[in-house]
Amino acid sequence: MSEYSFTFVCNNEEKTEKLAASVAGLCKCGDVFALYGTLGMGKSTFARAFVQFLCGKIEVPSPTFTLVQMYDAPNFCVYHYDMYRIKSAEEIFELGIEEAMYDGVCLIEWPERMQGYLPRKTIKIEITPYQEGRKTKISFQDYEAFRRFSKIEGFDNG
Repeated sequence: MSEYSFTFVCNNEEKTEKLAASVAGLCKCGDVFALYGTLGMGKSTFARAFVQFLCGKIEVPSPTFTLVQMYDAPNFCVYHYDMYRIKSAEEIFELGIEEAMYDGVCLIEWPERMQGYLPRKTIKIEITPYQEGRKTKISFQDYEAFRRFSKIEGFDNG
């Protein structure tokens, strides 16, 4: 299966937030975003800016202890999952993730804990250290999604 990707350099938190808002502006119901990166890479920063773009300047706490937070956007719900504390991949079904993947937009931190349960068309966002900031790679298995997100503007592809 082919993979398509974009890579962006974000030298500060503000640029990460701007990238997240750009991605949020192009998402649609049924999109699943898997956020990869070690502790402190900016996954929660990305998720917070994404949610705030769609839902207004509301408080967006990390779902580290609740495991999921739900937000009402104008056209769908946004589900923000943090899988760091799950003990087995099967626990995700207790969190209503199947419905969320079809009825809304999902942001999933620590998706590797879900093992093989991510949908095939999941949009993968990998945040890694790069020079003084971060490099964010957005990967797609679906060419139509890749084309939709190719409209992200205002960033130099790294």
